[in-house]
Amino acid sequence: MNELEHPTGDPYGAKDGKDLISGITVFPMEPHVPRKADIDPKAAIRAERQVATMFGLSSLMIILFIVAYIQVPADLLITIPVIGTLNANHLAIGFTFGMAILLIGLGAIHWAKKLMPDEEVIQERHALTSTNEERAAVQSSLQRGAAESGFKERKIIRRSLLGALALFPVPLIVLLRDLGPLPGTRLRETIWDEGIHLVTDATYKKIKASDIPLGGLINAVPENLLEIEHEEHNLNQRGKASIIIVRMDPADIVSQQGEAWDYQGVLAFSKICTHLGCPTSLYQQRTHHLLCPCHQSTFDLSDSGNVVFGPAARRMPQLAITVDAEGYLVAQSGFNEPVGPSFWERG
Repeated sequence: MNELEHPTGDPYGAKDGKDLISGITVFPMEPHVPRKADIDPKAAIRAERQVATMFGLSSLMIILFIVAYIQVPADLLITIPVIGTLNANHLAIGFTFGMAILLIGLGAIHWAKKLMPDEEVIQERHALTSTNEERAAVQSSLQRGAAESGFKERKIIRRSLLGALALFPVPLIVLLRDLGPLPGTRLRETIWDEGIHLVTDATYKKIKASDIPLGGLINAVPENLLEIEHEEHNLNQRGKASIIIVRMDPADIVSQQGEAWDYQGVLAFSKICTHLGCPTSLYQQRTHHLLCPCHQSTFDLSDSGNVVFGPAARRMPQLAITVDAEGYLVAQSGFNEPVGPSFWERG
């Protein structure tokens, strides 16, 4: 007798409760006990209505989520004993969205436990490569399972589930509003304009060209930043408008982004790296290179701020400058291109 053959004729090799090949004790399956919904049509209908009710309540919770998001003030606080003070808006939208998810899950579980087939089946061991007959059997099994689930026949469950799933993504779309207003032109514009003085960052002192030594660098901002110092989005404006001022020998200037944008070798560039928006101030006097400390993008300020190394794909924007009647540095205009890192609207 081949050692792999089973004297009992049992395909699982079971004899006296043991698998002859693995030696693992096996136990016979208990007989299947029908559920109430399997033998009582009224119980099946009742379970079907319970499942549909859960799916319907999930849809209702999504609607209540939208109502709460719109109607409950974002700054309304409520006090709950033991728990403490909570934001009413957060509590309302969190509860309704959580219940919507929970009810879909509970409905699916109840559907499976009460109405779908619950008989245990055994899959015999076989070779890893399936035959065409086995593949056809799997397809037939899947089709039979779909039919036995009652998805096609039980219209009330199907419709309520599809309704709940159709509404389920709505809160995710509504919550996009919390990302803030659409940027519009905010990513392209700064508060720089013609005639605005360049002032030192933090101290806001006006700068004369004579104050900057050859090879020197100054961090600066527009003077009108003082006017919006306490306004909302002030930090955004500061970040976009921050610049560096460098001075080099005019003979070392290879090119600029505009005609006569420097003043006696004094040039101004955006401080924000065009790769991912890191602030830059590492200036190499001999090479006139500006290095970003985050990812080592390097820009040649003597040659229109062009990229000479690193991941940045755009040059450093230059601010055209001149001097007023008293010799203080002022902007000729705003930046002629967006500052900061590249974004999806940029060509």
